[in-house]
Amino acid sequence: MRMIGLILLVLVFATPFLWMAVTSVKSLTETLTFPPIWIPETIMWKNFVAAWESGPFLRYLVNSVIVSGSILVLQLFTIIPAAYAFARYRFRGDKLLFGITMVTLMIPAQLIFLPLYLQFSEWNILDTHLALILPFAANAFGIFMLRQSFKQVPEELIEAARLDQAGEWKIMYKVMVPIAKPVIITFALFSFITSWNDYFWPLVMTTSETARTLPVGITALMNVEGGVAYNIMMAGNMLLVVPVLIIFFFAQRQIIRAFVYTGEK
Repeated sequence: MRMIGLILLVLVFATPFLWMAVTSVKSLTETLTFPPIWIPETIMWKNFVAAWESGPFLRYLVNSVIVSGSILVLQLFTIIPAAYAFARYRFRGDKLLFGITMVTLMIPAQLIFLPLYLQFSEWNILDTHLALILPFAANAFGIFMLRQSFKQVPEELIEAARLDQAGEWKIMYKVMVPIAKPVIITFALFSFITSWNDYFWPLVMTTSETARTLPVGITALMNVEGGVAYNIMMAGNMLLVVPVLIIFFFAQRQIIRAFVYTGEK
């Protein structure tokens, strides 16, 4: 029964991805056929070519890499010191500041985009990579994850490093970060996927193809050939999803280690 339950659970999560992959290589006629056809008569690889050539997809891809990568780097530079401070230091107002940090998790981007839009308009950085990167330079969820991980490091280990004349920055990056490496990699994966798949922010902050990312560019596929070509649209979605799946495949061991590490402590 347990195995049957696991198989059913996998099917629930895997079926939409399988359907997307199958639809991406169908002809338009097979896509609109009812009942649905799971095995296409001919594999239409040209759907991917049509999706790629429907717009400046190379520019979209480069923009997505720049934005997602920059956000991740900035977040790591901000959340590691913040998490270390919340985990290992006691100062006036520390609980209040940590509580305010956690409250930001409940504020949706749709609520704050207007004042940020007006601010970025004054700074003249709309329709640039900066407008897509700066609002996400810090991450409250990442601070929370790393704080919990740093709190589990034995105090004796830190005291030993201090006895060896190690400064706080050295302790943080040479002792704490290597121990929390699985957690950091897990957060990095989640952060990258979130930025990579973000549709709302690039939509409202960009007005041209200069800084638009893949999720926004794929919406143009809805008008391919004068109508909604679902096979072309799914081919475009595959171009969006495959890089994430590849990254997840190589990072899955670190993700498992992160949860095992947390559970053992």
